[in-house]
Amino acid sequence: MVITKNIVLTGFMGTGKSEVGRVLAEKLSFDFLDSDAEIEKRENMSITQIFTNYGERKFRDIEADIIRELSEKEKVVISTGGGVVLRQSNMLNLRKKGIVVCLTASAETILQRVKDTDDRPLLKGDDPLGRIRELLEYRTPFYGDADITINTENKTPEEIASEIIEKLRHRNF
Repeated sequence: MVITKNIVLTGFMGTGKSEVGRVLAEKLSFDFLDSDAEIEKRENMSITQIFTNYGERKFRDIEADIIRELSEKEKVVISTGGGVVLRQSNMLNLRKKGIVVCLTASAETILQRVKDTDDRPLLKGDDPLGRIRELLEYRTPFYGDADITINTENKTPEEIASEIIEKLRHRNF
């Protein structure tokens, strides 16, 4: 089976979307696109700076514009920001030419993976684990709308990419 649709990686921050996306794109001979990196390139500032200077709503508007553009491309693996699933228009655009794969991990694993980075504006504060749990609880129904869900606990990006390809081969997309 030849995979002809785009592969869209969704999931909470720290679930491995960017790392897995690069490996998956290489295995499929697709291009890799990271929506957060595209936002930073276009706006000439970091995601954190956008949140600080303009707020989350403005960030989500910029993100929606980028998602609309990336969704039109072909033969790409798109790594999305963790909150992209919150806007139905984003998901409708991504599904036009794509298969949505959600990557998951426990709140504790996510904290371990992101705790040493300063570029997670939604985790600023005294209780990042509590904030992760709160956001996961709210977003889980949105993440659950994926075509395929993969738990990334204790797996390498290569193992996860191979698992995605295997699941794609057993489904009619």
